[in-house]
Amino acid sequence: MHLQFFGAAGEVTGSCHILEVGHHRILLDCGLIQGGVTHGERNREPFPFDAAQIDAVILSHAHIDHSGRLPLLHKRGFRGPVFATAACRDLARVLLLDCASIAAHDAARAARRRRRNGGQGTVEPLFTEADAEAVLGLFRSVRYGQPFQVLPGVELTFRDAGHILGSACVCLRLVEGDLERRLVFSGDLGQYDSPILRDPEAGIAADLVLMESTYGGRQHRDREATLAEFGEILLRTRRDGGNVLIPAFAVGRSQEVLYQLGTHYDEWQLADWQVFLDSPMAIEASEVYWRHSELFDEEARELHRREESMPALPNLRLCRTAEESMAINRFTNGAIVIAGSGMCTGGRIVHHLKHNLPRSECDLVFTGYQAAGTLGRALVDGRDEVRILGSVVPVNARVQTLGGFSAHGDQADLLRWYSGVEGEPPVWLVHGEPDASAALRDVLSRSGVQAGIAEPGLRLDLGTLGKTAQG
Repeated sequence: MHLQFFGAAGEVTGSCHILEVGHHRILLDCGLIQGGVTHGERNREPFPFDAAQIDAVILSHAHIDHSGRLPLLHKRGFRGPVFATAACRDLARVLLLDCASIAAHDAARAARRRRRNGGQGTVEPLFTEADAEAVLGLFRSVRYGQPFQVLPGVELTFRDAGHILGSACVCLRLVEGDLERRLVFSGDLGQYDSPILRDPEAGIAADLVLMESTYGGRQHRDREATLAEFGEILLRTRRDGGNVLIPAFAVGRSQEVLYQLGTHYDEWQLADWQVFLDSPMAIEASEVYWRHSELFDEEARELHRREESMPALPNLRLCRTAEESMAINRFTNGAIVIAGSGMCTGGRIVHHLKHNLPRSECDLVFTGYQAAGTLGRALVDGRDEVRILGSVVPVNARVQTLGGFSAHGDQADLLRWYSGVEGEPPVWLVHGEPDASAALRDVLSRSGVQAGIAEPGLRLDLGTLGKTAQG
């Protein structure tokens, strides 16, 4: 009975861990690597295991850094079931098909670049829409809180992680001969008391915990203070005659931003604005959210009962086509633009950045994590100029970070969740940059918890709960 780390170990993206129980091999997540100049090449590398020998995948949630290589896994031979919540399955369809479209676009662009340099031939995309559809056909829905036998000796129970719709903590009861172990994989954990979704669930039993550490070294700003700052930004930018750009992840962050705009419509004088949701994927994801109101918290369920759609914004424009997106750039002031990608690595937001970053009266508002090596990270780090679509663009707009909007829990949230795990079991930290993971490890260690930081290839013997090999 072993657990080995392959992705999101020593970094944030590319979540992928392999569990061996008897003759069975199970993946916990199979995510895309994002950020950094080599991420494209890394995603194309062979898996450090035979995809055809994987018996099942258990998916914690639909975000691409957790699900994005599932089509590639199928392309390389995987044919087993993928276990997820129903809402996760519905969001994964939106995200994976979009990811396939981006892969096709990237391949075509690489082929054009090759021809310009005198080369010939086409470039194969990482995976196709057919690959995405094929793996989506393997999804099997599992309800929260109901134990489910996924394979002999492997019993799965999902608990709500409060991160995005359908996100789950993966609770496993593993039996091999006389040996029994309870392994808990946190997935990504949300903030407590955040809007729309319920809080992360507590009351979990474990012999070993695999826990995310994205914000393991920091505390988010108080939510009320964050909302007050957001309102002040909007009022100031409207007064200055500029636009507000919000790079937002299509799943989770876009829905929360829209929810807050609807909730504070009068207070923030939003009747003076035009609000654009410039993301077909975010539009579709919002519809998935609305269909799964059974997963909302009490306040959001009440909104669902009152309104026909979410959110209630009379001046919201949903931009599905490229023409509608390009038309936004005719607005020199009074536009709030919510567009992907959330880390500014592509998508429609980069076109809006090119038009608005040079303007000092505009604001760029980040509401989520920016991975190392991304355009978003460069902007958050204060770069004076950046390269966008082949051009050097000066950064004169005000760059703001609203940490209170994060879908990830901060250090206090992570510790609060762990305190609800019975027996203070040992912890291995994943899904965090080295400094963040080290900070959380140190806090846990000072409280008497045995805590370590996962590394790629590290293999744990769950019989002894110790390290047996270093890859």
